[in-house]
Amino acid sequence: MLKHVSPLLQTLLGTLLTWGVTAAGAALVFGVHARSRRLLDASLGFAAGVMLAASYWSLLEPAIELARNSHAYGEWAFAPVAVGFALGAAFVCYADALLPHLGTFEDALGRDAATAAATDGPIGGESAARRRRRPAEDNDDGGNGGGVADEGRSGDSGDGGASWRRILLLIIAITVHNIPEGLAVGVAFAAVGSTPAATFESARNLAIGVALQNFPEGLAVSLPLRGAGVSAARSFWYGQLSGMVEPAAGLLGALAVTVARPALPYALAFAAGAMVFVVIDDIVPEAQTHGNGRLASVAAAVGFIIMMAMDVGLG
Repeated sequence: MLKHVSPLLQTLLGTLLTWGVTAAGAALVFGVHARSRRLLDASLGFAAGVMLAASYWSLLEPAIELARNSHAYGEWAFAPVAVGFALGAAFVCYADALLPHLGTFEDALGRDAATAAATDGPIGGESAARRRRRPAEDNDDGGNGGGVADEGRSGDSGDGGASWRRILLLIIAITVHNIPEGLAVGVAFAAVGSTPAATFESARNLAIGVALQNFPEGLAVSLPLRGAGVSAARSFWYGQLSGMVEPAAGLLGALAVTVARPALPYALAFAAGAMVFVVIDDIVPEAQTHGNGRLASVAAAVGFIIMMAMDVGLG
């Protein structure tokens, strides 16, 4: 960031930094080669911890503070935060119901995902080839010897389809969470000089803090995809893509600072509601259903600590 340039250029540079660090976090996926259910469950647990910590320290806490400082709500400062949180949860709930009507999740994530789902690789827990090697009586389901394998390939009704839906919701939630962050960076640079507390240094520190906390978020998107059998290149692409919304949102915030500032409590809480709903409704149940619950819980604790340390230490 440069001090003596226009707020729009400052915002662009700041949000390009946040996007770049998101991509750097996602790039760690190139060091991951394993395709196992344990890797997927651990990465989902890590993502859950990151998202829960970010939901409070990056989103809910500043949303409440903004509502209190606005003096427009008085003792009802919690109201915009509660409304935004509820709308975010409702958004993800509706998206979850809508996704089955938008085509297969394998198509959305590419041929690598389709191959993984077709073979019932890490998602289904047991490959189709291994099923074929099992004794015939083990596969007998009362007249439909191929029923188990067919179920694993049935899209949403099978375990693979449900897992792809959860991963896709994870991508949506983190992407939605990045929108108000970019908006906040744009507002901070555009508001420099409007109050004694609104300084270039505070806006710069906010951009750096958002960038550093985006590092594990990029990994939190790319790692579950890699663990599910998507190629490293495609996993990286979707990981960095989640941070691409920040430059656009930042410029929007800088251009419409007088409108965006009153809306920030709602926007921040909306993102928090979306993230918490995904964690509780999808990610945690998925990570606990294949015998790796303890590993997923440890990974969640690690992700939570890392994100909390970044948010508090750089706040």
